[in-house]
Amino acid sequence: MTTEYYNYKGTTLCTDTPLPYEKISSLPGTGEVVYLFRRAPLTGRDSFAVTSPADLTALEGVDTLDANAPAPGALPADLSAAIAAGRVRAANAAHPRWEELLTPPAGRRRLRLHLLALGDVGSTLAIGLRLLGADALTGIGICDVRPGVAPRWEFELNQIALPGDPDAFPPVEVVDADHIFDCDVFLFCASLFVPDTEVKSGDVRMAQYEKNKGLVSLYARMARDRHYRGLFCVVSDPVDPLCRAALLASNRNEAGELDYRGLFPHQVRGFGLGVMNARAAYYAKKEGRFADFLVDGRTFGPHGEGLIVANSVSRYDNGLSVELTEMTKRANLALRELGYKPYVAPALSSGALSVLLCLRGEWHCSSVFLNGVFFGVRNRLTARGIEIERVPLAEELRTRILETMDQLKSID
Repeated sequence: MTTEYYNYKGTTLCTDTPLPYEKISSLPGTGEVVYLFRRAPLTGRDSFAVTSPADLTALEGVDTLDANAPAPGALPADLSAAIAAGRVRAANAAHPRWEELLTPPAGRRRLRLHLLALGDVGSTLAIGLRLLGADALTGIGICDVRPGVAPRWEFELNQIALPGDPDAFPPVEVVDADHIFDCDVFLFCASLFVPDTEVKSGDVRMAQYEKNKGLVSLYARMARDRHYRGLFCVVSDPVDPLCRAALLASNRNEAGELDYRGLFPHQVRGFGLGVMNARAAYYAKKEGRFADFLVDGRTFGPHGEGLIVANSVSRYDNGLSVELTEMTKRANLALRELGYKPYVAPALSSGALSVLLCLRGEWHCSSVFLNGVFFGVRNRLTARGIEIERVPLAEELRTRILETMDQLKSID
């Protein structure tokens, strides 16, 4: 590939397409480098951390997750060195607002988080954030459209305190819908329909899609109107399709046409995979034949139908992996058979714990935009944007991932 370097408004650009800017002969030895690529907006990531030469392509998919994926071609030595030093970030020059993508992500800091809806999941999640989030959060805003619910939880949560340090935990405040996006992180925990404990079969999560799609789209359009630039996080089921619905709704004008004036893909993420990873570990601890999962097992894909559990990435066994996947997928139904709604582990493993890991820049499980869908992977937020973990993928595992990506693309 032919690579050229430019200086544009103080930003070092790298691209294989000639640009009408100040050309430079080589990369500076320090500072960030933005690699520009081109693809249709909302068909894949628009900005992300470059950790491998294989990232320097407009193509996305299973290769983005595979440590053995080929690079697009020989790279100049200075660009290879910049990638190895963690100095390269990618941005989509085909996006109408591509210049906004040149601004580097904000550095690590404590953030303001707002949480919408305090049902079983939302209230449990809020407890976790209050207890565990002091290092990551300046405060927690809570909102619920039902009268008295948010004041009740403000009262309860702020009374969780240490006797010697009453300010040890982030303060909780009630916020109204007009100020729901006056924050750095927005958590969507609302739902218009939650199946009761009598439902013990089928994909319970997808049964919630149509009603919750309209609700998440409403708040996504609100984020667009407020020019919101923080994280828009979906916790409600079905997590992954709702993320895509939110992204698309925020980028449509009043005529329903895509104008790309809303949320960027890297602003939206789903928190549902964390509990699936935890459930797989739960069963792996109980049955020795799944023990490899506790060493280097992985989970991929959605929170529900299409989930992929790999028993191990170094010693992948397709039979064991499929069996562990089915056990993990059925875990919520197993609890329903006992007469209880499965919300505590999801609220904490997928919600509070994973959200805080994300904000701390640590590896965690969540859904990020990839190849036109939101797909659950292990990833982390870095100073250069989202970094997706690459691991060696066996051919049978690659096939399973491709099938799930196709399945997610078919959901309208």
